[in-house]
Amino acid sequence: MPENSDDTGQGPRSRGDVAPQPLFAVVAVLLGAFLANFDSRLTTVGLPDLRGAFSLGFDEGAWLSTAGIGSQIFIAPAVAWLATAFGLRRVLGVPSLAYALVSLVIPFVRDYDTLIVLSVIHGLLLGTFVPATLMIIFRNLPIAWWLPAISLYSIRVGFALDSGSSLVGLYVDHLGWQWVYWQGVVIAPLMWLMVHLGTPREPVNHEVLKGADWGGMLLLGAGVSMVYAGLDQGNRLDWLESGTVAALLIAGGVLCVLFLINETLVRRPWAHVNVLFSRNVGLSLVVILLYTLTSLSNSSLVPNFLGTVVLLRPEQTGELLVTYGALPMFVLVPLSILLLRHFDPRFVLIIGLSAFATANLLGTQLTHDWARGDFVTIVVLQSIGQAFTLLPIILLALVNSDITRATAFAAYIQIMRLGGAEIGIALMGTWLRVREQIHSNFLGQHVENGSTAVTKMLNQLSAEFTSRGASTAMARATGSLAALVQREANVLAYIDGFWLTFWLAMAALGFTALMTRAPAGPLSPVPLGFAQAVMRRLGLSRG
Repeated sequence: MPENSDDTGQGPRSRGDVAPQPLFAVVAVLLGAFLANFDSRLTTVGLPDLRGAFSLGFDEGAWLSTAGIGSQIFIAPAVAWLATAFGLRRVLGVPSLAYALVSLVIPFVRDYDTLIVLSVIHGLLLGTFVPATLMIIFRNLPIAWWLPAISLYSIRVGFALDSGSSLVGLYVDHLGWQWVYWQGVVIAPLMWLMVHLGTPREPVNHEVLKGADWGGMLLLGAGVSMVYAGLDQGNRLDWLESGTVAALLIAGGVLCVLFLINETLVRRPWAHVNVLFSRNVGLSLVVILLYTLTSLSNSSLVPNFLGTVVLLRPEQTGELLVTYGALPMFVLVPLSILLLRHFDPRFVLIIGLSAFATANLLGTQLTHDWARGDFVTIVVLQSIGQAFTLLPIILLALVNSDITRATAFAAYIQIMRLGGAEIGIALMGTWLRVREQIHSNFLGQHVENGSTAVTKMLNQLSAEFTSRGASTAMARATGSLAALVQREANVLAYIDGFWLTFWLAMAALGFTALMTRAPAGPLSPVPLGFAQAVMRRLGLSRG
């Protein structure tokens, strides 16, 4: 009968060693989490500049992005187990120095095959940072430090999304595009130092290594990363019309099924699905997935609309996102921590998801006249959503999980966190493209050649172009009319995108309502008189 690999007692605090210098451990968490998210965000936002710098075609640039993120998805689920087996210093310290070296070299490479190989290595190393830094919190920090440290872990997502565009603009326009990679040369060694000073020296855990489920780790990592690659390339290669996309999706799906079979057969499964049988744990993972999809309005819809329709550069978009998205988090996250100390996490989660739902509903009202300033309210609400959503979800998942099966649970957390987000971005790109095509077709049916309205518009546009050449005026007028149709089709597609994320937020609220009260523990809130009254009125209190 299979036994979970964590049954040896290797939970999140398996060693029982509190960090000798907790402050250094907290800094390591901060640097690792922020570096991982900033690197991924900068590579995505700065991809057009990187294509130009490396002299890559569109297809080559697309595979460059897929290789880097897909390799992160491959390694991330296994990092918690690796940290339990080999110790955090080995799993986080050594890769951080290797990452700095690879980041230094990549900007000098001009051979495409070498660039892809280094990008895969770069992604594998980067993929260890976030899961490993989360393990630092659970294994090496006093429980009293957990909530503030987890808040640093959770704030990284929204902060990187909102400030990444501005940072790309700073690097490309002032310091040089190379700093998209070279920031890691500076930060990664500092992270290694903080890990060295803030975590205890640990021997290799031979008991955990005995009978290790290496096959399960490879099957899950390879399966999920191949599914991601297929989805990421599907929008560009026309999905199942492409043999490459079909092969990636089918092979990835088969590997995921083989992983599930493997976990039921091996003696010590690495990530058995029975870890998800707790009601609140399963619901927490579903809400994490829905959160990553709902937050696409922050990471994808707002900046992409400003770039596609308003034609703003990343640094111009970044000014809005930093001022009204990133900076408010310095106030909102401490407020979120304060609320979690005194209120049920479900109450704080409802606030965050409601803020996302409201922001997305406001986004459905956009028109082509919207400029950067019209998104201020939406971005502020998204900032509230980021600060009040991820932290309570992680807390709910943690307090409801079986501590003896922490590494198995961590594997599924990383799949939902990283795989869900990246797959969501790929699917959102397809959603916007398909909806734009549909709306363009519908609008085009009302632009009939020879109709009075169309003739009047073409004559008006043609008159404006006559001064630049009468022979080409009508052709330019026709092109301008086609551009106007495409612009309106894009606007309608983004409206559909906001509607989609709104309903995802509503679904997340529905699953939150199904959660039961978490069992009492060291992270349980201590209600004040006011908090008790609010929780009783919302039906979230036993009293």
